[in-house]
Amino acid sequence: MVEGSMTQGAGQGPAMRTDTLRDFRVPVTEPALYAVATSTGLPGEPPVYGEYPAYYEDATPNVPPQPGYPPQPPAPQPAAPQAPAQQPPYPDTRLRALPDAEPAPRSPDEDDLEGYTPTYRDLPVIGRGALGGPGDTVQVQYVPQEQASGPGPLYVVGDVHGYLDELVTELHAQGLIDAQRRWSAGNARLWFLGDFTDRGPDGIGVIDLVMRLSAEAAAAGGYCKALMGNHELLLIGAKRFGDTPVVSGAGTATFQAAWLLNGGQRTDMERLQDVHLQWMSRLDAAVLEEGHLLLHSDTTAYLDYGDSIEDVNDTIHELLNRGDADITWDLFRKFTKRFAFRDEGTGPAAVRELLDTYGGSRVVHGHSPIPYLLGEVGTEDGDESRGPEAVDGPHVYAEGLAIAMDGGVTMAGKLLVVQLPLSD
Repeated sequence: MVEGSMTQGAGQGPAMRTDTLRDFRVPVTEPALYAVATSTGLPGEPPVYGEYPAYYEDATPNVPPQPGYPPQPPAPQPAAPQAPAQQPPYPDTRLRALPDAEPAPRSPDEDDLEGYTPTYRDLPVIGRGALGGPGDTVQVQYVPQEQASGPGPLYVVGDVHGYLDELVTELHAQGLIDAQRRWSAGNARLWFLGDFTDRGPDGIGVIDLVMRLSAEAAAAGGYCKALMGNHELLLIGAKRFGDTPVVSGAGTATFQAAWLLNGGQRTDMERLQDVHLQWMSRLDAAVLEEGHLLLHSDTTAYLDYGDSIEDVNDTIHELLNRGDADITWDLFRKFTKRFAFRDEGTGPAAVRELLDTYGGSRVVHGHSPIPYLLGEVGTEDGDESRGPEAVDGPHVYAEGLAIAMDGGVTMAGKLLVVQLPLSD
């Protein structure tokens, strides 16, 4: 894969363009309203919601930039020679990162954020920072560090699902962040495998942390990047399309019903802002790092979108940007598939098909909790006779070709942060 083709919204390498203040806006959001789900009665389908307010439409009023100082009257001029009157100074149109403010509307060409890298030392980061609550803007604390030659160590993070405290604990234990949750790993490389929200208590807090670490890591000579998981697609769909009916294999469904059915948190929806949606929609689906094919889902559905990693990512971005509910639902449905590598007979062949197509010697994925792959939370019918507490590291399987990284944090398991390559 050509590294320069990455299009996600944060954490590109420092060699690329960095002065990107214009690319960040402080959006205005309104709290979401909710209702009670009803069932379609169709087997295998989530319940379908009834009438909902159309609060999913983005409504960010255009507020013109405020002058930094009032115009001054023309200065008196001498009688001779005659000089033109001084004009009032131009208003200060620089972006002002203030809570509940919106910068001037951008031209259409400025909305194209392909390949941008937020490493400007005063880069505003939208998140839960020093100013108090959601929507506040804090500054990245840039501390010059010695830049080591060559790439740093490579780490991957499994599914987080809103468990912010557990994520902070594991990142700190690996030396990737300090006690103040700032990037402290220099030129290290960190990849999140997707699924930041749903089920856990603070999905938006997780996204805010990852976005900020992306900027701090790039400023230090490393990077922090992320892949798109099925729950990112689900949250995007719930926000964009709400209760709009979509065509599914068993009848009619809605993104909002599926989102709540799959652990959607109302506090996440209330705090979800346009900057989060833009960031999620630009995440890539696959990447190749030092012989490791990083994916979110343990499925071969990636093959439906292209014969190269670049084609897969470009195709998925193009489909997602169409803003079509049925197309987005189909993406979500395919990335929700799992267990393609688990069967001892067919699993290794499925992994090899992906590796032969996209390169690499091992697939590293999240999505399917290791307790399910091991049979420790025996079945998907609710038999939990064996607990997931024994999971203390990634699971290598499919004849050593696949590494599972979802430690089952949503079922009292472990949130995994692991350095690659493994020592096995």
